[in-house]
Amino acid sequence: GSIDIYLLDQVLRGNVADDAVVLDAGCGAGRNLEYFIRQGHQVYGVDTKPLAIERVREWAGRLGSGLDDMDSRFRVEPVEALSFPEGRFDLVICNAVLHFARDVDHFVAMTEALARVAKPGGTVFTRLASSIGIERFLDPARAVPGWHRLPDGSDRFIVDLEFLLARTEALGATLVDAIKTVNVQNRRCMTNWVWRR
Repeated sequence: GSIDIYLLDQVLRGNVADDAVVLDAGCGAGRNLEYFIRQGHQVYGVDTKPLAIERVREWAGRLGSGLDDMDSRFRVEPVEALSFPEGRFDLVICNAVLHFARDVDHFVAMTEALARVAKPGGTVFTRLASSIGIERFLDPARAVPGWHRLPDGSDRFIVDLEFLLARTEALGATLVDAIKTVNVQNRRCMTNWVWRR
């Protein structure tokens, strides 16, 4: 199966325990969950799209030994309203989701929800579009503060390094790694923001 290369890097460097309980918040069709299911992890996922969750339930049921109750394991719900208990997960994945925040308040609500469901000492892996490295190429996309049109033509809620560092502090979190950004030929930049609760 496929897995985000930067998430796999966290696994290979030993930042994900063999018995980690994993949540993919904004899992889509489950791209990043398949690896963890095959490795025997207890996995959970949420997405706002019912069809995506239906597909995840189907293939996870075929793959997962020991995975039960697909309806409570894979749920249709937004990231900012995660219904899992506080401190439930060793690893929370939120890959290519935060840059769809409606505004700053929505971004804050989503990150607070991620922090709430992570265990103390748990890791939150996020990957999101940012302005880091392409500041001069951005155009405001609409009247909502924080939204910009990227050079690739897409509109995203864009953050910068200072914003991510301030959010890390506000969450009472510590960075697992320095914030890393990949510049895709000045068309967009994707940033890894990995932190521990």
